Amino acid sequence: MAMPEGIGVVDLMIGFPFASKKQVYERLQAGLKDDQSTEEFVMPVEYMFKDIPEEAEEGSDPIDYTIAEMDRWGIDKGLFGLSETSIEAKRRHPNRVYFVTEVDPNDVMGTVRLLKKLKADHDLKAVSVFPAGTVPQVAVSDPLMYPLYATAIELDIPVIANAGIAGPRFPSAPQHVEHFDQVCYDFPELRLVMRHGAEPWEKLAMKLMLKWPNLYYMPSAFAPKHYPRAIIDYANTRGADKIMYAGYFPAGLTLERIFTELPNVPFRDHVWPKFLRENALRVFKLDD
Repeated sequence: MAMPEGIGVVDLMIGFPFASKKQVYERLQAGLKDDQSTEEFVMPVEYMFKDIPEEAEEGSDPIDYTIAEMDRWGIDKGLFGLSETSIEAKRRHPNRVYFVTEVDPNDVMGTVRLLKKLKADHDLKAVSVFPAGTVPQVAVSDPLMYPLYATAIELDIPVIANAGIAGPRFPSAPQHVEHFDQVCYDFPELRLVMRHGAEPWEKLAMKLMLKWPNLYYMPSAFAPKHYPRAIIDYANTRGADKIMYAGYFPAGLTLERIFTELPNVPFRDHVWPKFLRENALRVFKLDD
């Protein structure tokens, strides 16, 4: 059950230190109503995290910092949000940096055109969506999502969608795990990845992964000591090919905290290489 060393981890949710956290999360302000979220918090989910990574030091190189941290903790490749910084990082480290972009499904044709352009220009590896965080909200199984799913199939890239109770103080119904059942039925070719834990419906997430071959899960934004027990048990039995590592740096967790806690997760020996690397390479087609 020991976590192996030197495996070349793939981190499916990683980034570069923020120059301004407030600016990063400004796009979520339109959907927030409570005073604490809008006036006190810089990060809308501050109530959930402690020891949030610091902003980038003035004059420092965020690319050098993150690559050094990846080297320190044995991370070979990362899935980064597409930006000018990540494009430059890809130029410097072509086999270590890969791109995902987040979209608003309310802009139906804009999203379709954008994904096709980004795939052609930057070899986009995935698209993500935050159903509870869009304004107006769009549920995972809403018809507005369907052009996104169809385009992802056409481009042969996975869709990552938040599942479970939303961290920011938005209504969470658009992310109920039950929505994924309908999408998997309508799009059997789609590679669909549940993000951010799926709690409190993690047992339902497990049942749906048993049912649907192309439905996957990553415990992003969860410190390893808080990984849901049902998901650990599923990975250790029938779900070793379905669970993939994703962190949450720099949004809420340091890599030091993640990789200090990760060896204590009771995965069986055969699960570790799949969880840390092999599943991500296969599902996201990252193996050069």
